[in-house]
Amino acid sequence: MKESRGVSQRSKFVLVLATAAILAGCGGAGYGGGGGGGGVTIPVAPTGLAATGGNAQVSLMWTASAGATSYYVKRATVSGGPYTQIATVGATNYLDSVVTNGTAYFYVVTAYNSAGESANSAQASATPAVPAPDVTVTVDPTKTRAISPYIYGVNSYSGISGAPAMLTLDRAGGNRWTAYNRETNASNAGNDFHFQNDSYLSASSTPAEAVLSFIAADQAANLASIMTVQMQGLVSADESGPVNMTNPPISDAADFRPVVDKKNAAFTLTPPPATTDNNVYMDEFIWAVDQKFMGMGIFGTSTTHPVFINLDNEPELWNSTHKEIQGPTAVTLDNYISKTIALSKALKDQFPNATILGPVHYGFEGIYSWQGELAATPNGTNWFPDKYLPAIKSASTAYGKPLVDVYDFHWYPEDYDAGGTRVTSMSGTTLTDAQVQLIVQSPRNLWDPTYSDNASAGNSNPWVYNTLGAPIQMLPRLQTKIDAENPGMKLSITEYEAGGWNHIAGTVAQADMLGIFGNEGLFAACLWPPSGSYPYTLGGFRAFRGFDGGNAVFGDTSLQATSSNVGNVVVYASSDSHIAGRVVFVAINRSTTTHVTAINGVPLTGTAHLYQMTETSAQTQVAANGPVMPVSAGTMAASGSSITVSLPALSVTTIDVQ
Repeated sequence: MKESRGVSQRSKFVLVLATAAILAGCGGAGYGGGGGGGGVTIPVAPTGLAATGGNAQVSLMWTASAGATSYYVKRATVSGGPYTQIATVGATNYLDSVVTNGTAYFYVVTAYNSAGESANSAQASATPAVPAPDVTVTVDPTKTRAISPYIYGVNSYSGISGAPAMLTLDRAGGNRWTAYNRETNASNAGNDFHFQNDSYLSASSTPAEAVLSFIAADQAANLASIMTVQMQGLVSADESGPVNMTNPPISDAADFRPVVDKKNAAFTLTPPPATTDNNVYMDEFIWAVDQKFMGMGIFGTSTTHPVFINLDNEPELWNSTHKEIQGPTAVTLDNYISKTIALSKALKDQFPNATILGPVHYGFEGIYSWQGELAATPNGTNWFPDKYLPAIKSASTAYGKPLVDVYDFHWYPEDYDAGGTRVTSMSGTTLTDAQVQLIVQSPRNLWDPTYSDNASAGNSNPWVYNTLGAPIQMLPRLQTKIDAENPGMKLSITEYEAGGWNHIAGTVAQADMLGIFGNEGLFAACLWPPSGSYPYTLGGFRAFRGFDGGNAVFGDTSLQATSSNVGNVVVYASSDSHIAGRVVFVAINRSTTTHVTAINGVPLTGTAHLYQMTETSAQTQVAANGPVMPVSAGTMAASGSSITVSLPALSVTTIDVQ
């Protein structure tokens, strides 16, 4: 049956979506007539029809009619009809849940058997009730922040089965790219795969084909791209398999070739053999990529789908992930900063408007102490960014333009259950309540000054929290340092995971991450796809992109929203610069009970369209081999500056008002 919903004329828009207990039915109907040569007679109209209005539902009960085999339930929004048949039931009770709180409904019931249909029963009416909210979210529409279109990104888009439509960014990054040789397409994944030189990224003999085909596919899919340029110093010379790790680093030209930032000679699309010139040039690399897409300005600021540049990958771990070329000694902070400045200058000499992202940290210890090189203190100015940011600022001032545009890092939550399992390894379809809460609460480490992921929150190894002795708040901490030491630089997270890949907890956490990215003003973000299946995580993207099954998206301007109980409910609010008056909310309930939530403070007008993901709806979709995605929860007229939503346990609800 196609759903239809009434319209509230209340001065304030009130919307409640909830599921209440269904009232128990009365006794079954009996049969009249028949037998002994007698015929079946039309049953008399039912009597005793009663209607009781609950939260987002009306419960109907009536007395059985002799001889009835079924009953037709009919509804109107005007007393006396006309009535529309909404159900056929075999019992003497019916729960109408396709209703709007605050609207009066009028019902009649008829009895039916093979001889025909009775007259209408007497009319009964009810108005669904509006429960009092237990959570209040206050929106301040004067406190806004532009939402970057590039926060809805992934790594390796082409390899993701069932990738959501309308993603915006794709990254070619990870350990495999540090030793990538653009001239031959050879690469080495280091410790990730036997320190082996091979053709994993591309077996093509066309220079840079691994990158060119990646960008071409992104352009065809309407995605911006992040490519990786090599900064460590050596790249694979061939594709001949595992290298000799007896005494790394390996400088043998038969295995590896040197990287040079700037080529002081003419560029070419067909590099000479290594016997003629053994170097691999980075400025020639991006020039060659641009040549493939001539006229598109992919490294500019006005192209539709730009290409951004990562300065290598996780450099503080080169001595372990890429011991074959780095050796056992880590790159020092000063050496790394010098490498950054030299390579960035070479790239900007060719493309002054290119967007460069660095340092591409692997995680907290790289940010905090450069993997132990610095004697960092929680509230001191002796973190890695406190050395890096002013150095880049000084070099940029001397150069005449920013050398590194975006401070980039990776984020994998350090939250563990009692058995030592990290949230990023919680991939089962069944999780304990404690595991669910670790997953859905962990995104708060990125921003929330009230959240401590210590033992009281169930984290058996809260080493990051213990290091700082306070809430982690990674994004505000970094933003404060940027504002003080290199204002204007942006933030990005080009690898992250949140766990719960096959559970509604993963949907909740992923949606929360995307909301945080927009709220905190990130420039870009890319999910790192976990191994195995992860349909619930991909569902989190659909709360913001294509939530109507079509082209509807979250707004492009974040509105500050404050929850009275952020541990249970968070709401992300947005407006749309392209459609006047349009407001979109993503409301998240991370608790295991329903919460009635009032969202106040932003003017609303028009119609609210609701889309929702719950544990039940997601399980049904996965069982049918479909994607996890929002399902329509109806529409309602919107007016005033308040909306009340009943959020089911562990759910994500998108509300599009326009």
